[in-house]
Amino acid sequence: MSDEAPDPGPPPTPPPGPPSPARRRVLLTLGFGAVTGVALSRVPKVDPLTRQFSGAGGTTTTAPTLGPPALEGADPAPAAGHTFDIAITGGRVIDPETGYDGIANVGIDGDRITAISVEPITGARTVDATGRVVAPGFIDLLSYEPNEYGEWYKIADGVTTNLGMHGLNFDASDFLGRWTNDGSPVHFGGAYDGGWRRSALLGLGTGEAASSAQLDQFADDARAQLAEGWIGINLEPEYTPGAEYEELRRLSEVAAEVGVPVFVHGRYSDNVEPGTNAETIAEILQLARDTGASVHVEHIISTGGTFSMADSLATLDAAVAEGLDVTACMYPYDFWATYLGSARFNEGWQERFGITYEDLVVAGTGERLTEATFAARQADNLLVAAYGIPAADVVTALQSPLVMIGSDAILEPSHNNHPRATGCFSRVLGRYVRDEGTVSLVDGLAKMTIMPARRLQGAAPAMARKGRLQRGADADVVVFDPATVADRSTVENPAQESVGIDWVLVAGTVVKSPDGIDREQRPGRAITPAG
Repeated sequence: MSDEAPDPGPPPTPPPGPPSPARRRVLLTLGFGAVTGVALSRVPKVDPLTRQFSGAGGTTTTAPTLGPPALEGADPAPAAGHTFDIAITGGRVIDPETGYDGIANVGIDGDRITAISVEPITGARTVDATGRVVAPGFIDLLSYEPNEYGEWYKIADGVTTNLGMHGLNFDASDFLGRWTNDGSPVHFGGAYDGGWRRSALLGLGTGEAASSAQLDQFADDARAQLAEGWIGINLEPEYTPGAEYEELRRLSEVAAEVGVPVFVHGRYSDNVEPGTNAETIAEILQLARDTGASVHVEHIISTGGTFSMADSLATLDAAVAEGLDVTACMYPYDFWATYLGSARFNEGWQERFGITYEDLVVAGTGERLTEATFAARQADNLLVAAYGIPAADVVTALQSPLVMIGSDAILEPSHNNHPRATGCFSRVLGRYVRDEGTVSLVDGLAKMTIMPARRLQGAAPAMARKGRLQRGADADVVVFDPATVADRSTVENPAQESVGIDWVLVAGTVVKSPDGIDREQRPGRAITPAG
């Protein structure tokens, strides 16, 4: 599973395909903070705790009249006196795309936001958001498939769209058909898993290279699977070292042809020769240069950036200036996790990652390994947390305008999981926004809403309506308390719901309220190239 390796046993309606290199260069070089800066400069700021606005005219407790945002082509707001299906009233409404930030009311009809107004509104159901932030639902682009267990913890963490862009080990039609029929509380979709497919389709071992004929078959299969509904291609050469560059290039060509991004778990995850972070980033960027594909560096915090984060990000910045379409994601923890049977624990792992046996903890139990117990746990192929990420790398990555949030996990019933499976998004808002001030609230929200939406909207049109809190957008909404939002998950006990997330709406359906999660609701929809 990603770093959890597979268990061996801003236009609202973008043009087709990735945005132009020139536009990406402007957006990503300036960063989302600069992109929204003009809008924010015209919007009074509001203190999340005192509810007071501060602007050019001083401080006031009266909300000014603001121009609520709307998606291009959105229907007009309903006439005065309209009764909305749901009215979210009195909250601090934040739309990270436009920079809208003020006390307002949100009207929802069906599965869409139909009004954002500073005037009073009424609803058949009213959500009092006084003292709360109202934001777009969070998008976890680096999760895994729903499993009838872990997705409820995603809801508790504010996630409304759960995407397996680290690759899903299914045929697209089987995966999408199952969750469409069975129902899911979160929206779902994912990427073609090149790492798994090379074994399932071609019968290749992790260290075996594909022949020319097999590469032809591989490319044809990827093309067919994308047509069935995947919205990206995942490559993971660290876990399939036999995947030579030509294999990665052929699949990236297919991605570029179809117009979906390539998500890459890089070949190396350390800064020790031979095989370094610099080589990892260089290989990923070369794929973009050679094929024209949009590329995304998966969990750069643990693969491609650890111990060299500033240099790795500088290389990505230079690539953006060059005109390449590249982004990255991270989870906000100073420890990674993977299965002991994975290639990460091949000979020399202590030197490569700068850790010892004692830095490994069996997730879900808290058992700290020793040299004597390592072999037994490796035979069981348990997932362990590894305390091998410098805290400074977390801060550096969070502050990069190229880096968005992706959990790289979903909780399994065994609880042998990294706590990022359940607390990733609230941890950003609680620890790194409120407590440490690493990033602003608007920028922190952008990393989990509009940035992943933009990354994927060229491949999946529905994503152009997500990650936004605007009239005409999908009614995926999170209402949280900025003073209390926090993660509670630990390595010892990752099965703990986040706190401070009061309301979660998916497609206009209340799935979580202050009374708890409504497990009867399954409004999630498939995210595919068709819709």
